[in-house]
Amino acid sequence: MIKHIVCFKLKDNSLENCKKAKEVLLSMKGNVPLLRDIAVGIDFLHSERSYDIILEVILDDAKALEDYQNDPYHCSVVKTHMHAVRESSVAIDYEL
Repeated sequence: MIKHIVCFKLKDNSLENCKKAKEVLLSMKGNVPLLRDIAVGIDFLHSERSYDIILEVILDDAKALEDYQNDPYHCSVVKTHMHAVRESSVAIDYEL
């Protein structure tokens, strides 16, 4: 199993924009069949080093991660939205 984690810093990190980003990310549930599990959180601390949103997904293996990166829904809906609203992002992928 693979855990894929992405932290996003938004251009506008108002609660409204964070909730919208969370909604878009969670919309992958049921639309991206490769996902085994998904969790999304909004930061409440807002420290200088904080990111605004965290995405955690579980996938079967490295091939599923590669396929997830090219999934039509993920690319057309989620990546499009997140690329438009993010200031920056960092990711880590590891085996469970």
